[in-house]
Amino acid sequence: MLFRSLDVCGKALLAEAAGPKQTKAGAKAFFETHFTPHSVEHGADSGMLTGYYEPLVHGARQPGNGYDTPVYRRPDDLVNVVAESERGAKSAQFTHMRKTPAGLVPYLTRAEIEHGALKGQDLELLYFRDPVDVFFMQIQGSARIELPDGEKIRITYDGKNGYPYTSIGRALIDDGSFTPEKMSLKSLAAWLKADRKRGELVMWQNQSYVFFRELKGAEAEGAMGVLHIPLQPGRSLAVDTAFHSIGMPIYVTSPALTHATKADAGKPAGFARLMVAHDVGSAIKGAERGDIFFGSGDKAGRVAGITKHPGKFFALLPVATEGQQMIAGQRP
Repeated sequence: MLFRSLDVCGKALLAEAAGPKQTKAGAKAFFETHFTPHSVEHGADSGMLTGYYEPLVHGARQPGNGYDTPVYRRPDDLVNVVAESERGAKSAQFTHMRKTPAGLVPYLTRAEIEHGALKGQDLELLYFRDPVDVFFMQIQGSARIELPDGEKIRITYDGKNGYPYTSIGRALIDDGSFTPEKMSLKSLAAWLKADRKRGELVMWQNQSYVFFRELKGAEAEGAMGVLHIPLQPGRSLAVDTAFHSIGMPIYVTSPALTHATKADAGKPAGFARLMVAHDVGSAIKGAERGDIFFGSGDKAGRVAGITKHPGKFFALLPVATEGQQMIAGQRP
């Protein structure tokens, strides 16, 4: 597979360098020539699609005037025990740990960090008014921040404390606080903010805590996925790398997912689009489980927040040449 993927990437780069700007027809012909679609089959009746986005949040570089909830830079004693590209696939185990003179130990939990266990280490990156906003930033993995002077910056995931992700939305459904039909990002955020102490206790059930870094220069032009890949709204997909490699093209269909696309005359309703595996997530588990990146801001957040629909994957695998088959010992 590696030989085939590198060969196709090389051809794509040559085509970009040698010809004019690519057209939709040219891109379609390229994929039809160099890839073969394969239906992703598994035990369940269908896959599941959800959505994520880059929130726009007001923050400050210094505490004060209500900005008293920090987000932290990655601590020096945090070490990866799983590659970042594999953290979603291996999220049932510790993905990061704390380096100590005695060896590796579990890192601080969310509750311990929010109680101030990292204070005094100059790790505060930015400050925010509401801990719920910080919690959702960490779930999304990135954010665009508007500072008090109007400047806008971007921050992105830079490691986590290593604990498995726990869905507090699922926990609230299980204890009867919500019905599945009423659960959305908007309704969950409102519930958490309505009672700060209650919300804090619920958020602590998710022991996972994400650290951030500020993006600079060209990197700051858009949200970023795993391996520093720029995310493309409506085209970037977070996947389980136990089944799909980062960079794999995947054709995704969901007839029921009608709120995420424009209605075009003569075309069937629903979502049907070629996407690329650009990201991972601790909650993305399974062969046909995907998280669609919908872009930045409130509009993208509204679309992402109500996306939970069945979906179908067709993985596009590169066609091998005869020489590659002989080297790799694989059939196309």
